[in-house]
Amino acid sequence: MRVVVIGCTHAGTSAVKTILRENPKTEVIVFERNDNISFLSCGIALYVGGVVKDAAGLFYSNPEELQQMGATIKIKHNVKSIDIVAKKVVAEDLNTGEEIEVTYDKLVNTTGSWPIIPPIPGIDSKNILLCKNFEQANAIISRTNDIKKVVIVGGGYIGIELVEAFRESGKEVTLIDGLDRILNKYLDQEFTDILENDLRERGITLALNQAVVRFDADENGEVKSVVTATGEFDADMVILCVGFRPNNDLLKGKVDMLPNGAILVDDYMRTSNPDIFAAGDSCAVHYNPNGGQAYIPLATNAVRMGTLIGKNIVAPKVKYRGTQSTSGLHLFGYNIGSTGLTVGAAPVFGLTVRSVIFKDNYRPEFMPTTEEVLMQLVYEVGTNRIVGGQVMSKYDVTQSANTLSLAIQNSMTIEDLAYVDFFFQPHFDRPWNYLNLLAHAAVEQERKLELEKA
Repeated sequence: MRVVVIGCTHAGTSAVKTILRENPKTEVIVFERNDNISFLSCGIALYVGGVVKDAAGLFYSNPEELQQMGATIKIKHNVKSIDIVAKKVVAEDLNTGEEIEVTYDKLVNTTGSWPIIPPIPGIDSKNILLCKNFEQANAIISRTNDIKKVVIVGGGYIGIELVEAFRESGKEVTLIDGLDRILNKYLDQEFTDILENDLRERGITLALNQAVVRFDADENGEVKSVVTATGEFDADMVILCVGFRPNNDLLKGKVDMLPNGAILVDDYMRTSNPDIFAAGDSCAVHYNPNGGQAYIPLATNAVRMGTLIGKNIVAPKVKYRGTQSTSGLHLFGYNIGSTGLTVGAAPVFGLTVRSVIFKDNYRPEFMPTTEEVLMQLVYEVGTNRIVGGQVMSKYDVTQSANTLSLAIQNSMTIEDLAYVDFFFQPHFDRPWNYLNLLAHAAVEQERKLELEKA
């Protein structure tokens, strides 16, 4: 069997390794248009901030490793077309311009995503950069020493991480976002208010609820300012972090997709064409909080889905368990974990929810030190099924987001979490773990509501 893989970052690398490990006689041909594979773009801010000194550490595989496993790697090759009837791909060698045709028995589409580039006047000015791949990371690094004022457009995880990296390196930083809060997809307002106040106290300018209307450049064509409807912000460099779109032009009209172009796959990573598999940022995912499909481009989703392609490439064996969009963030000393729905996002996903906010120290006060934990539990009205959760503390409680993720995946209720067995040891927690106490607060909230009805 011949398998052609298009794209080799997280999902593609995982798929190739699993295919060859479990089916070593399979012929695997990989087309990658960049000159590298498996780049951890989530480490770009760490690289920019100097935490990661050697960029080589942001790669967890390389063409040589995959070749040793038996794959044929076509680096710097851009796939130009896919013929799903003849089952062949046409690719161009970007070094020589030569075109080659390769037939396949199974096709793996792991083409990922690409940053959204809004059609804003002046966006082609010099020093307006993207932040996705290794080449873009190097472009940012090469300019960092020569600039003083940085404007980040987009207040999601990548934007916020870059804000921290540049501020820690002594730059003047402005963050612009069209929404009224940072990290809007991941945290509710009780959490973002704290973080926004902290950013302002550190001298970071927040221009929230403001859309960029144009970029102004100097006589050399280099960006000098970012203009919104209500303000103008000086800039030596601008980094766009406004989101991602699935990179699926090759399969448009050939497999089923969401309106935004994300490919729909079944539980075994098969598209509507049974000989074409897809994974990673190019795909929609099964979103467990509401049981529907959503576009959630995360590396964690990509590596899981890619691995499942390898498990199922010959025959359907291992089902996809879906995702809760679980994520973590370290920001200026705060450790933040989030999973599932926020209260603000629940209506978008068709759910009616209630939530409870709870604060407590993570371990007893008689210990030499402790830290407060701010927590939120989001649950479905009527069923009490847990559909979301957020935790934040100066102490590292982020693994608790993984616990809440498992609760969502397994359709646990607030009662299940309230009385589940967690260990007690004063070095780590209280006789009731803080997640137990969070769920107790939700149970008590529902008890009082029932009494009011009576």
